[in-house]
Amino acid sequence: QVRLVESGGGLVQPGGSLTLSCAASGGVFSAYDVGWYRQAPGKQRDLVASILSGGRISYVDSVKGRFTISRDIAKNMVYLQMDSLKPVDTAVYYCNKISGGKYAWGQGNQVTVSS
Repeated sequence: QVRLVESGGGLVQPGGSLTLSCAASGGVFSAYDVGWYRQAPGKQRDLVASILSGGRISYVDSVKGRFTISRDIAKNMVYLQMDSLKPVDTAVYYCNKISGGKYAWGQGNQVTVSS
């Protein structure tokens, strides 16, 4: 059973940067079609960045040019570099597969953008 653990979040001022890490254990993860999701208070969980097994990368418009998704297949990890953060980016961030059935969700990682 694959376990996903997100880390690297925290409190940052607007315009700041954070890098999230997603560590997977118990099975293959980062080699699949994977992505980062976020869920703001009172809202649904949405996919914001993805990287396919073949390497194609996609972002939602609201984070294009500010977020960068990457992965290390050998380490079975996925990352999300977040720059020029805005208060609207405040949410709990999760990693998971985006196709072929998701793994159990991890605990997520809180990102708060506030002055």
